Amino acid sequence: MDPPQVETMDISGKSYPPIEDEQDKTADQCFAEDTNFDSSRRCSLHAEVNRGGTNYEQSPDPEVVAELAAEFRSVEAMFTLSAIMNMESHMFLTYPLICFLFLSSFVYGQLDYKYYDTTCPSLIKIVRNGVWSAISNDTRMPASLLRLHFHDCFVNGCDGSILLDDTSTFTGEKNAFPNRNSARGYEVIDAIKANVEKACPSTVSCTDILTLAAREAIYLTRGPFWSVCLGRRDSLTASQNAANDQLPSPFEPLVNITAKFVSKGLDVKDVVVLSGAHTLGFAQCSTFKRRLFDFDGSGNPEPTLDSSLLGSLRSVCPNQKDSDSNLAPLDAVTINRFDNVYFKNLMNNSGLLESDQALMNDNTTAALVSNFSKYPYLFSKEFAASMVKLINIGVLTGQNGEIRKNCRVVN
Repeated sequence: MDPPQVETMDISGKSYPPIEDEQDKTADQCFAEDTNFDSSRRCSLHAEVNRGGTNYEQSPDPEVVAELAAEFRSVEAMFTLSAIMNMESHMFLTYPLICFLFLSSFVYGQLDYKYYDTTCPSLIKIVRNGVWSAISNDTRMPASLLRLHFHDCFVNGCDGSILLDDTSTFTGEKNAFPNRNSARGYEVIDAIKANVEKACPSTVSCTDILTLAAREAIYLTRGPFWSVCLGRRDSLTASQNAANDQLPSPFEPLVNITAKFVSKGLDVKDVVVLSGAHTLGFAQCSTFKRRLFDFDGSGNPEPTLDSSLLGSLRSVCPNQKDSDSNLAPLDAVTINRFDNVYFKNLMNNSGLLESDQALMNDNTTAALVSNFSKYPYLFSKEFAASMVKLINIGVLTGQNGEIRKNCRVVN
């Protein structure tokens, strides 16, 4: 049975109008309303309000453009402010612009916001309803889908390789140490892919479906919205060794994690921003238990860990082997809501993972944490920007890769 139409789109207790209600808004109306977190969600944190691009009815306010231009990362290298202000009315003004800042001209020429508009016009609706159905049954699913997407993109690019089962010719990523018994959401992508195949056979890649599903999952938890250039193709192989080598680990020092981000074309700001995804989801006790009982081999808990958090975590994760797979929320304050409380927790020495709390031990990252803890709107905007960078890492286009019919196996 097809998934139900989405009537409301928030799992934290408050209802919001469906996305379609925003389609008639102009960019200027969105900017005018975009004064707090709730309205920023409704306006998708930028002017791209109708999921297919906003056609501006009039020139944008120069002050708005100036503010946005100041937020772009490396935009100055490609565009002057006057060029931005003189763009044709059909151009995107905010984070959608970044889509082609981080792609080569060759790749950008084969990725497009409207790539499936004629070949699979129902794609967004199918993905949205599939994600909504999944998170209605499992409130952990938004974090799981985002993590699945992140782990895909971080290993040789966003190519759907994490979705492949092992074969006789390669050992894939599913059983790599960072994914084994922890990566979730495969069945959700399978279900969405099956519905997409019914509507548009052999047309939409598994990679694009995963990319869109992660975006929808975050938006449905009151998180930001970001535009997605489409047209990615699926990889023909996967590598467990690459996943073990390239994925950041919660046990690694911050300098190592940052180096891995830099190797993907990201930066230290992206480290902090994307760590903010830990506002959602759970972690297994095995990933943080040493902080509770034997930090650095001392036989004692980590001295800076908040004492009340220590007590609650010890009750969930007793010092015995059979508790390793027990789960604790990464943000125990607002478990199922995308917000900036994760950063507030870090300010109070209440980060769950050692790698999270380590963000407070470096002046640069600590300053970013402080800002995001104070300004939720800033965090949401930066998260959208970092996600646009992430989703365009190492994409396959043109004749590279394939369009899988089944996300688990190559054709």
